[in-house]
Parts: sequence; C-alpha cells; structure tokens
Amino acid sequence: MIKTTIGLCALALAGAAHAQTRWDLPSGYGANTFQVQNLQQFANDVDKATGGKLKITLHAGGSLYKANEIKRAVQTAQTPIGEFILSGAANENPLFGVDSVPFLATGYEQSRRLYQAAKGAQEKLLAQQGLKVLFSVPWPGQSLYSIKPVNYASDLEGTKMRAYNPATTRIAQLLKAQPVTIQLAELPQALATGAVQNFLTSSASGVESKLHEQVKHFYPVSAWLPRNVTVVNLKDFNALDKATQNALTTAAAQAEARGWALSEKLDSEYIGQLKAAGMSISQPSDDMKKALASIGETMTAEWIKAAGPEGQAIVDAYRKQP
Repeated sequence: MIKTTIGLCALALAGAAHAQTRWDLPSGYGANTFQVQNLQQFANDVDKATGGKLKITLHAGGSLYKANEIKRAVQTAQTPIGEFILSGAANENPLFGVDSVPFLATGYEQSRRLYQAAKGAQEKLLAQQGLKVLFSVPWPGQSLYSIKPVNYASDLEGTKMRAYNPATTRIAQLLKAQPVTIQLAELPQALATGAVQNFLTSSASGVESKLHEQVKHFYPVSAWLPRNVTVVNLKDFNALDKATQNALTTAAAQAEARGWALSEKLDSEYIGQLKAAGMSISQPSDDMKKALASIGETMTAEWIKAAGPEGQAIVDAYRKQP
C-alpha cells in the first residue's frame, strides 16, 4: 500500500513537472494584418522557447471576443492574455489615449519617443487593473486622403470630412469642414455618393479598401500612430514558473522590436502601392503643415486638460527628449 502510494505520488509529480499551460489569445483584427501575423510569431516563439510548456492559441478577427471586449476579458480572467488598441480605453482614463492625440507625434521616431515618455504611467495604470504589458506595436500613421487637391488648409473649409471618433470630429471642426460619421467599411459607398470628400486613415486602409479607385490625392501627414498592446492577466503571469516567465517576456521584447520595424516597412510599401495604383502622393504644403500644427497644439492642450498633471508630465518628458 505504501509502495503504491509512493508510486502514485511520483507519477503525479512527474505529470506536474511536464504540465502544459494553454492560453487563448484573442485579437479583434483580421488574420491578414501585420499585427496579427506578429502575434502568431510571438505565440510560436513562446512555444519553442518553453519546449511546448506554454502554448498560446491565437483567435483573430474578434472570433473569441469582440475588439472592445478583450481588455475587460483579460482583466476579469475570462482569458489570460489578449491584444487591443490602447486608445480604445481612453474613455477609462485619458492617459491611454496619448498616442492618438493628433499631430503630437507624427512619425515613427516621434511615436517611439512618445511611447517611452508614456510607458511608465500607462503600465502603472494597467497594473492597477491587474494587467501586465507584454509589448506594444503601432499602426502606420493616419494620413490625409482627398478627392480634390489640398494646397491650403482653406481648401478643406466646408468640405465633407469623414469622422469615426471624437478626435477626427474635432479635427474636421477645427479645419472648418463638416464632419460626417462613416465607418471604414462604408467609406467606398460614401465616396461614390459624394457623402464624403476627404478623410484621415492609414496607408494600409487605403490599399486594403482600394480607396485609390475613388480618391486621387494622398498627403502623408501621419497625424498619429495608434498602438496596439498585448497584455497578460497578472495572476496568470505570476502562476508561471520563472523560466517560463522569462521565455514569455523575451519573446514579447522580440515581438515589439519586430512589430515596430514591420509597421514602418509596410507603411512605405503601402504608400508605394497607392502611387503605383495612380494616386498622387504629395507632401503637405507649408500652409497646410502650419494649420495642422496649430490643430495639434489645440488638441494637445485639450488632452492635457483632461489628463491632468500626469498628462502634462508625459508631454513635457516627450518634448524634452533629443
């Protein structure tokens, strides 16, 4: 009896030593997007580094949880890990939306500096919600598309400008354009009927939605570069052994570096594809740059007012960086 008990205990310990942890990783984005492809590489790297001890199964396209449900699902331990757009949580706290303040950071170098300035405060907020940040990767910048050439900011006055969130509505108002709420999927039809004449979206959206078929002018203003973030429930992370934790964070650091490089590379490629498809690619005029910079200052001040001293500290730290 004693020998049997000892044998069973030994088997149980051996099983525990080789126990496999399985995590589901939901994303609201399609499997063909570079963000999700980067997530899949991350999952593969974790599997390899842990010898299959931690297996992460990716669920793209909102198939497990809708995009706006993922953060809450990880917080409440419905799923241990998930990816979402960070500015989508700005209604909880404005600090989550700093990367989507228009014209504050208008390129990859500036976006990276803003990320570093905001990282500590954002990670602290998420930790208070029981979440640990693994990595964060930006989408290409939001740029200006127009049916007609835009040489001066005044060319946009009175035009119908697509809006899809409070920030884009505010930009249209400050440009004295008429904001029209249209989702991306509805944009081609809106352009065909004249309901929209210009809008801000990424080079990626321009290619994927074939916007070049209806819009001929593209201005790479990179108004902002919104970031996706991949987080893990802190309790689930802490339940892993040290070696698995290290493998996870190492793979995450690699995913972040790879994702940033891929985003920038694809942005250039997408703009090239738009040009090849017949779009006119032009840098904004000095007058337009001045107008956009002024809008940026106004909206940054509005964001700081909403975000308070912590928001001011982030902007100050960002602007002090060389």
